[in-house]
Amino acid sequence: MIIKKLSLINYKNFEQLTLEFDSKINCFVGKNGIGKTNVLDAIYHLAFGKSYFNPVTSQNIKHEEEFFMLEGEFLNGEKEERIITSFKRGQGKLIKRNGKEYEKISDHIGTIPLVIISPTDRDLILEGSETRRKFMDGVIAQGDKLYLNTLLKYNKIVSQRNALLKYFAVNRTFDETSLEVYDDQIIEFGEIIFEKRQQFIKEFKPILKKRYQEISNSREDISLTYKSQFNNGESFKEVLKFGLKTDLQRQFSNFGTHKDDLIFKIKSHSVKKFGSQGQQKSYLIALKFAQYDFLKSHYGVKPILLLDDIFDKLDEDRVSKIVKMVTDTELGQMCISDTHPERTENVVKKNTDHYKMINLEYEV
Repeated sequence: MIIKKLSLINYKNFEQLTLEFDSKINCFVGKNGIGKTNVLDAIYHLAFGKSYFNPVTSQNIKHEEEFFMLEGEFLNGEKEERIITSFKRGQGKLIKRNGKEYEKISDHIGTIPLVIISPTDRDLILEGSETRRKFMDGVIAQGDKLYLNTLLKYNKIVSQRNALLKYFAVNRTFDETSLEVYDDQIIEFGEIIFEKRQQFIKEFKPILKKRYQEISNSREDISLTYKSQFNNGESFKEVLKFGLKTDLQRQFSNFGTHKDDLIFKIKSHSVKKFGSQGQQKSYLIALKFAQYDFLKSHYGVKPILLLDDIFDKLDEDRVSKIVKMVTDTELGQMCISDTHPERTENVVKKNTDHYKMINLEYEV
């Protein structure tokens, strides 16, 4: 998958911008604040229907404007894909593929396979379990419509169950039959989610270990563990029944796959608590390249790779190694952002003449 052309109108700091891309390596350079990250985010937005950095869609409109529009021309083998996504205040979001509007925005997920690596990825280590679940769900959902649709249904049911628990508390009442309606659906959807997450982790772990050793130039052992309330073999029904008293007290559903987590370790120690800055960076980069490998092997398409401010995470030698992977055709198209044009070009041209430098200071 490659992006050939990108057009922005009223997106973040851009009033209007049109860019054409090299099929291999594209380097977005310029001073801080010029909009390098915003260009990468526009590509991500076209792939997923939302921003990577600010999921509040209205806040991606340029200040004092009423709408934004993004248009991308992509090439998947010989097949062309034209994606438009727009948002207008008071009217909501719209996504079109080849001129046809989606009935459900979730149907678009997976059309443009893409992996982004950004300094904000450190949240995967530092923040709570929700961030890590979103990472896991995002990898699986890009190529598994059943999983995505099941996850959306599950999350909706959990929200409705939470509302019922609050109703019980406010009205000092309890209706077991009403609760069972939601519990039955949580069990049905949760079992599918749990099984697919287990299968994913089983396949993903060896890919992650291999990538970590390559990126860190180290043989130190790492691990990835799927933590779930159902790992010990208890049924969903048993867990929900056990947790009912707690749920009623807290007015919230405390048991289910929406509480799952991923545990990252190096040498049997928590990456968050004991990993050095270098180890944490290497683990994160390995996670994202393992995501790339997983998507490529499962769905037969090389995702677009976005590297935002990559020198924040890796030294020049390791960035050079990634560029070489692209030029050796192991990876597909790549977009890099950096504040130092000379540094970026020096790294890239060591490995290929097949690249494009785009200085946004001259484009806006």
